[in-house]
Amino acid sequence: MAIMITDECINCGACEPECPNNAIYEGGAQWRWADGTTLKEVQTADGTTVAGTAPQTPVSDEYYYIVSDKCTECVGFHEEPQCAAVCPVDCCVDDPDLRETRERLLEKKTWLHLVAA
Repeated sequence: MAIMITDECINCGACEPECPNNAIYEGGAQWRWADGTTLKEVQTADGTTVAGTAPQTPVSDEYYYIVSDKCTECVGFHEEPQCAAVCPVDCCVDDPDLRETRERLLEKKTWLHLVAA
């Protein structure tokens, strides 16, 4: 699964620097696949190829948000999601609509941070 930020977010920003995948953004901020990753380009579900540096539409305009396709729940980095660990209002929670196995989260981590040989 991925982590999501609920609308109880107070926009304190404590979570953003804790994310090893740079998957957390301030409300209204455009995000990029390449932010904090090695991705140069990404093929989307509809088959479109997107440059890693191309700005993407914000998930929320009101409060901090997590790009679920970049979230690995800190698997491979930490024992628990760091955003949830530092959130003062407990609004970084499991997203019930995005369930992923530990193995899938590790695959995603490898994909996000692939080191070229």
